[in-house]
Amino acid sequence: MPNKFKRALFNLPNQLTLSRMFLAPVIIALLYFPSFWTCLCAGFLFIVAAFTDLFDGYLARKGNQITSLGKFLDPLADKVLISSVLIMLVQNGWVEAWIAIVIICRDVMVSGLRAVAADEGVVIAADKYGKAKTVLQILALTPLIWHYGWRIGSDFILPVHDIGIFTLYMALILTVVSGVNYFLSFWRTWKNSSSPGR
Repeated sequence: MPNKFKRALFNLPNQLTLSRMFLAPVIIALLYFPSFWTCLCAGFLFIVAAFTDLFDGYLARKGNQITSLGKFLDPLADKVLISSVLIMLVQNGWVEAWIAIVIICRDVMVSGLRAVAADEGVVIAADKYGKAKTVLQILALTPLIWHYGWRIGSDFILPVHDIGIFTLYMALILTVVSGVNYFLSFWRTWKNSSSPGR
């Protein structure tokens, strides 16, 4: 293993990113046997995984440990985690399949667009809509994972599933909007860079 790759693989930000990927199958296994307690554990593990997404980029920038491997792994880990959870929620009948299809297909299309853009020498950075989309997806999926209502007091059960569905619809709208925005940004950048005289 080349030293440069080894250093990148074992730096703290990339280790946090990899932990997010390793948590995904654990969460899947817990959701495969849905009950109040397995879903409770899966939800907390999902929150832990989401926090690694906040810290890996921060630590990479702060410690000057931004690597090509990290740039590849970070969005991949996000997609593995989000897509895996969505598929399990569909299997359990807690989310409609078409919602998962739209979100997953959008991520695949944007990843493909980024690959094409990179080949053309165009860098498509994450914009505010894309970042907000990720936050909303996390806020939606957490209560959807918990699914079973939380009893507060003797009479009231917090409808976590309904809260999750409402937030997921907002995330869905932002997912589509951010995807369209990425394609428009690429089109404008590519058109300007290919204009005569430039």
